[in-house]
Amino acid sequence: MKTLTTLCLMLGLIWGCSPSGEGEKSKADKPGGETPKTVRADDKTPAAPGASPVPSPEALPPGTGQTAQPAAKTFEPVILESYEVGQGVYVRSLMVDKENNRLWVGTSVGVMEIDLAKGEVVNTFTRKDGLANEYVFAIGLDRDGAKWFGTNSGGMTRYQDGKWKTYFPLHGLADYWVYSFAQHPDGGLWIGTWAGANRLDLDSGRMDTYVKELVNEWVYALAVDQEKRVWFGTEGGISRFDGREWRSWTHADGLGADNAENLPLSTNTGLGTRNRHDLGVLSGGMSTYNPNYVFSLALEPDGAIWAGTWGGGVSRFDGKNWRSYARKEGLSGNIVYSLVHDQQGRLWAGTSNGVSFFEQGKWRFLPQNHQLLGAHVYALAVSPANELWAGSRGKVYRIGLVNKE
Repeated sequence: MKTLTTLCLMLGLIWGCSPSGEGEKSKADKPGGETPKTVRADDKTPAAPGASPVPSPEALPPGTGQTAQPAAKTFEPVILESYEVGQGVYVRSLMVDKENNRLWVGTSVGVMEIDLAKGEVVNTFTRKDGLANEYVFAIGLDRDGAKWFGTNSGGMTRYQDGKWKTYFPLHGLADYWVYSFAQHPDGGLWIGTWAGANRLDLDSGRMDTYVKELVNEWVYALAVDQEKRVWFGTEGGISRFDGREWRSWTHADGLGADNAENLPLSTNTGLGTRNRHDLGVLSGGMSTYNPNYVFSLALEPDGAIWAGTWGGGVSRFDGKNWRSYARKEGLSGNIVYSLVHDQQGRLWAGTSNGVSFFEQGKWRFLPQNHQLLGAHVYALAVSPANELWAGSRGKVYRIGLVNKE
């Protein structure tokens, strides 16, 4: 039986080495040498060396006005388990298939499928199984239940009924670098790439490409709202397409918080170029700042949209105005890689300094005894059991969302 406690062995022995990918500066280490382990909630293992502490008023530069507090006593997130996936292995994407109660995990060395009900790893996939490339940045689910994997320089691959099909630019894909997916009610699958966005008609197979319509062609995030409008998070701002007209917003319009901490400006962007670049977010050991650079999007039932930015924290747009939140408003990190809502409507943010959540108009973070803080959290997903899954470098975490009586 393949249980979740065998996760590191599955990744290390089946997938082999852990290659460094976009934004990873360190040399990848091969799994092995250390005993694979699962850290449970009662484990007192200290945080990894070099992990950033929970942001506190003392840790912030003078004048930033930190107002954050740990989670309120009426709500207690609990790390139930953490699973090591190997040194140098990055967990870049998580996707829940609610109908089948499965969690799909995309990493820098392949994909795994987890049966959430049984707590078992049921499949692992690499290039030899059909993936175009092991480095998986995005996982999508279409209306027919097919899984789509967006890779780093390998195009995208569809997995359905045990069969694989890969798409490259020669098939109409905008680029080999694929970073996001979104299913539209009209039957179109939207695809975000580093050279624009595609719309794939799942009935006809036709693939259209949009580049000049976007505020920027480097697309990292996609979302479809209740009015069937498509939102695009890019390196240069946000665009929206309502089926007829395009509109865009940038920091000049209110996207991204101001640089209250005087972070170094990030020059790590392909804006206006076709030059490849990594996703390194540090400069001289400090986080950097580019508020137009949008990594993640999340929609509210009322039509508002949240955007996670590079150094500008997270911003909410209600259709008229933007409001931004950074560390001084309680966010644990100013770089926001991932956003997701739980079943109680709380918004969770995976940041450059652990996990934060937004509830009753305030941002809070997990307290210091949670091992997650200090980690760059690249991916989040909520299971049908209302458990939060979080992916970082070397680990996947399962977090219970407990409301105390």
